[in-house]
Amino acid sequence: MDWEKSNIGGILHMKELKEFLTYLTVIQGKSNRTRQEYEYDLSLFLRYLKIDRFKLNLSDIDTISIDDLNIDFIKSITLEDIYSFLEYCQLNRSNSPYSRARKVAAIRAFFKYLTKKKKYFIENPAEELETPKIGKRNPIYLTLDEIKKLYSGLSERHYYRDFCILTIFLNCGVRLSELNSINLSSIKEDRFSVIGKGNKERVVYMNKSCQIAIDDYIKYERHKIRNADKNDALFLSQKGNRLSTRAIQRIIESANKKSGLNKEKLSPHKLRHTMATLLYRNGADLISLQELLGHASISTTQIYTHVDSETLKNVINNNPLNSLETESTLKTK
Repeated sequence: MDWEKSNIGGILHMKELKEFLTYLTVIQGKSNRTRQEYEYDLSLFLRYLKIDRFKLNLSDIDTISIDDLNIDFIKSITLEDIYSFLEYCQLNRSNSPYSRARKVAAIRAFFKYLTKKKKYFIENPAEELETPKIGKRNPIYLTLDEIKKLYSGLSERHYYRDFCILTIFLNCGVRLSELNSINLSSIKEDRFSVIGKGNKERVVYMNKSCQIAIDDYIKYERHKIRNADKNDALFLSQKGNRLSTRAIQRIIESANKKSGLNKEKLSPHKLRHTMATLLYRNGADLISLQELLGHASISTTQIYTHVDSETLKNVINNNPLNSLETESTLKTK
């Protein structure tokens, strides 16, 4: 095969990779977002190896076609090839440890599938591949004063809708995709069901604030939208379609800007962090938080056990020894 003359910018058509991506969603129940991330990471990986192996131009890495690669090419990949790719991602693309860890997860899953399911390998070349060390990061969240300020930036035109969206994010801690998936038929008194990660359905409980916000939105705004009675989606666009995830993101971005809060990189996920942090600081246990957030593992929930510097200062200042008169204090009197 003439590798130098392969089509540039071709859409991914490699048979084994397409089958793996189908397996991810159909059998393992991974979300479309996860599938898209794995497709991007693995196609970048294969493009890099093709360029490296056949001495092509590295500047073409984002466009070069890989639909001419076959299983023999895959079988030639070694652990050293994978390390070389990860080094390229770190040095040439400035990928963070988080980004490289995602690529490692994609590569490991791909080779595990080729080894266990397709039986292409006797020994998995990615078996010993380790995840890059990731430094611990505290989640970004809003204070109560910042939350009040954020509310002040909501649009007047769609106030009830946007108020309801913000209230559900902050009180229920749902993911963006979960809020987007809420249907009228899924709301039952003080709860509603959503489709979470891994295509799993879970029940989300609401407090009075959420229930009132939903009732007001339906009463004062939703019914005015064209064909609203023909769509089961809770949140609708002006055209009567389910509000897109991007539109929901823009609502948060707009409120952040108009309120003057201007919190850096504020997103629906940061609001999820805010809800979890506030609940934890007000006595919620990790097991309850895990259920509320829909985490598969308690280790994911443990990021909310962080404490800020002000809390640490208060702990030190509240030490009973702080008020004890020491010998040095007495000598100055």
